[in-house]
Amino acid sequence: MDYKLDTAKGRFDTYMHMLFVDHGILRILYYTKYALSDKMARTNQPLPFQIRREAENGVKTIVNLRGENKYGSYFLEEEACKTHGVEMVNFTVKSRDVPSKEVLHGARDLFNSIEYPALMHCKSGADRVGFMSTLYLFLHEGKPLEEALKQFHWTYGHIAEGKTGILDYFFDQYIQYNAETPTDFFDWVDNVYDPDAVKESFTATWWANVLVDRILRRE
Repeated sequence: MDYKLDTAKGRFDTYMHMLFVDHGILRILYYTKYALSDKMARTNQPLPFQIRREAENGVKTIVNLRGENKYGSYFLEEEACKTHGVEMVNFTVKSRDVPSKEVLHGARDLFNSIEYPALMHCKSGADRVGFMSTLYLFLHEGKPLEEALKQFHWTYGHIAEGKTGILDYFFDQYIQYNAETPTDFFDWVDNVYDPDAVKESFTATWWANVLVDRILRRE
């Protein structure tokens, strides 16, 4: 794939990849933006014209939870952010694995360092951005975790019974531990949390995996 945006062929190839390989054509009309607060919003992968609109509405930072990748969407997002004066931050989050301790600490640092108003996105706006939205509300806005966990919901497209349900299952482990032994979240993360053990204890259902992986084709 030719991602040279300074050539007509490269730009055409990149747009075709964004629209038809990365399913961007579905997001022309289905742009799932939801406000978390007056400073932060969540959404699915934005298209260039949507980034322009966000910049016009005052957004200063876009956090890309897909990380640096080889999709046409990435290169066009990077270009649009530069063109419209928006800071693009790549922060990779996995949708089918428990978060590492480094990611958890990194998320807190990210929320404390970026310029607001900001926007976070993954591909579909369901799982990784649900995880980071929960962390944002809990760590940065000081919301109760049980309230913040509403960011994991089927109305956002999240299927808790599938492999991606491991993200909210992670928070459930802390809630259960904290109920018996009141512990600060990061004390638990640093001294109690065992990513391998949490991953081993999680079980997804077959039908939800078929729905998430084969039908919805989540990343």
